[in-house]
Amino acid sequence: MLTRIAVGVVWLLHFLPLWIFAGIGSGLGGFLYFLARERRNVCLTNLARCFPAMPQGERIAIAKGHFRAFGRTVLERSILWWAPREQVLRLVRVIGLERILALKGQPLILLVPHFVGLDAGCTRLTCEIDMAGIYARQKHPLIDALLLSGRTRFGHQRPIPRQDGVRPAIAAVKEGFPFYYLPDQDYGARESIFVPFFGVPAATVTGLSRMTRVTGARVLPCVTRMLPGGAGYEVHCYPVWENFPSGDDAADARRMNEFIEERVREMPEQYFWTHKRFKTRPPGEAKWY
Repeated sequence: MLTRIAVGVVWLLHFLPLWIFAGIGSGLGGFLYFLARERRNVCLTNLARCFPAMPQGERIAIAKGHFRAFGRTVLERSILWWAPREQVLRLVRVIGLERILALKGQPLILLVPHFVGLDAGCTRLTCEIDMAGIYARQKHPLIDALLLSGRTRFGHQRPIPRQDGVRPAIAAVKEGFPFYYLPDQDYGARESIFVPFFGVPAATVTGLSRMTRVTGARVLPCVTRMLPGGAGYEVHCYPVWENFPSGDDAADARRMNEFIEERVREMPEQYFWTHKRFKTRPPGEAKWY
C-alpha cells in the first residue's frame, strides 16, 4: 500500500512546472543522505579510495551533492514515465545525435556509464531511435512494471531481462538495434578482470570487447549530465571509438575505465558512488564494505 501511495504522489508531480522538481528532489536527497546510513558509508568509502588526496570536507560535499542529484532523478522519473513526449524533449537535450543516426541499421553499442541521469538519457533516446537494453527485474511488481514501461513507452524498444543472458543482446545488435550497455559496475569475479579505476584495482567486465568482436559493432560512448537549477539534462553522444577492440581485453577495459574517470572528474557528484564498485577484491585482500 505504501508503495502505491508513493507512486501516486510521484505521478501527481509530473503536472508541476519543471523548475519545482530541482528543489523538492534536492531536499529529498538531502534527507536520504542522513537516513540511508549504509549507502552513505559506501559512498564515502568509494570517494576516499578514489580521491585519497582530497580533503575529507570536499569528499563529504560531493557525497551530499550525489544524494541531492539522486533525489532529483527519483522525482523526475514522473516526467519520464507519464509526461507527453514533448515534455520529455524539453527536459532532456541531445548533443551529437547525428553520430548515432549516421550508423542507423549498423551494429552499434552505446557505452553508458552509471551516472544519475542514465534513465533520462535512455527515455530521451527512445524518442528518436529504437534500442535494446538489459534490465534487472525488480522485486516489487509495480516498480518493475513502471521501470520497464518508462524505458519502452516510445518507439519499438527491445528490453532484455538480465536473467536471459547475453545472447538476446548479441542478436539484437546484429539486427541493427543500438545496445544501451552499462558495463561499469562490479558484477563479481567470474567474468571480470582487475584493472585500475582511479588507481584502484576494480573488477571490470570485458563484455564490451567481447560483444564488439562477436557482432562487429562500433562503440559510441553516451553520457547523460544533469544540469543545475532544474534546467534538465544533456545527453552527450561522443565520437565512435577507433581501434576498438584492440585485441587485448585488459587494455580495452582500461580504456573504458579511463574514459569514465574523465567524465567523473567533470561531474563527480553525479556518478553512482552508492554502488559497491570495489566489492570484489583481489585474492587475499580484505573487504572494504
